[in-house]
Amino acid sequence: MGALYGEYSYIMDGKSRIFIPARFRQELQKEDKTHFMITIGFDRSLSLFLPSKWEELISNNMQIFNYENKEEERAFKRYFFGNAADASLDEQGRILLPHNLKAFANLKKDVLIRGVGNKAEIWDVQAWTEYKKTKVDPSLDKFSKIFDL
Repeated sequence: MGALYGEYSYIMDGKSRIFIPARFRQELQKEDKTHFMITIGFDRSLSLFLPSKWEELISNNMQIFNYENKEEERAFKRYFFGNAADASLDEQGRILLPHNLKAFANLKKDVLIRGVGNKAEIWDVQAWTEYKKTKVDPSLDKFSKIFDL
C-alpha cells in the first residue's frame, strides 16, 4: 500500500475536472483499481484516498480516536461518509469533482494537490497559501524541536 506525497499545481477545467499526479495514478494501478475515493477533508480541503486506505477506514469504522461523545461522532461519520464519492480516472488521468465537494472546498480554478501520506488533499491555492501562513509556518519551529530528521 503506497504512500502519497509531494505537491502538485493544476488548473481545474470548466467541467470541474482536475489531473491527478502520475505518481498517484501509479499507486492506484498497483492496487489494480480505476478510482480513488474522495470526500470532505479538514480545513476546507478535500481528501483523496487510495481504495486500500479507504477500506482501512471502513474496516476500522474510523476508530482512530476514543471520542466520548458518540452523538457527535455519529454526526461526523454521517457527514464524512455521506459526502464520499468514487473518483474515477478518465483516459487523460483526470477526475471529475462532484459539485458539493467543489463548493465545500471553495475550489475555483487553481488547485493544489498535496500528498500527506495516507491520503492526498485537494486545496484551493489561495486557501492553502493562507493556511500555510497562519498554521503551518508557525508550527515548523515547534516541530523542529520534536523531530530529529
